[in-house]
Amino acid sequence: MGTATNPLLLTPAEIEALLLSLKVSLVAICWAFPFALLAALALAHRSFPGKTLVEGMLTLPLVLPPVVMGYILLVALGTRGGLGGWLYSQFGIRFVFSWTGAALAAGLITFPLQLRAIRLALEAVDRGLGQAAATLGAGPLDRFWNVILPLALPGVVAGAITAFATSLGEFGAIITFVSNIPGETRTLPLAIYSALETPGGEAQAARLTILAIVLALAGVGLAELAQRRARAMLS
Repeated sequence: MGTATNPLLLTPAEIEALLLSLKVSLVAICWAFPFALLAALALAHRSFPGKTLVEGMLTLPLVLPPVVMGYILLVALGTRGGLGGWLYSQFGIRFVFSWTGAALAAGLITFPLQLRAIRLALEAVDRGLGQAAATLGAGPLDRFWNVILPLALPGVVAGAITAFATSLGEFGAIITFVSNIPGETRTLPLAIYSALETPGGEAQAARLTILAIVLALAGVGLAELAQRRARAMLS
């Protein structure tokens, strides 16, 4: 990578890594959100056989080492066989060594964060409000869209923001599954890693580290604002 004339300015390659990180994280959160919402609806206020096992399986990406998740994705979605080979041969869909694979990996890693936030937000809503709406003739979908979701929305947004900020820092699963390809899969954490592996790259690594810290603080701040709004609405 090139060096910047001003140590506070980012090079084109660093800007490329930043924009790729933002794109990967946004796509990761967007594709995982519907599944997290459905899972949270199934788990909140409901009991069914095997619920504990289901909860454990859905939380697994959060507790497994990211490298393990990346390896599982590589085995399952690699183009040499399995589901990945079938998708590539039949539809030309390839996740491995592409930015879409990075978004898939980041979405899986941060999925439990969204799931937990949405579930807690749904469980915090007074069930009596939904029951009151039902007595007035509101159907299940009507109660969800007009009563439950608006009250749970701040918590849902806080979870999405937290997951987005976390996915910006995802490293292990991404580098294992899609490698470290400039312009394709080299996100901000991978760019920092590459800078540290390059002689004289300490200044570049420092710039990118500061940028990563700023983005993380912004994400935490926005999530806290959303959570405060959720507490204010429910108090």
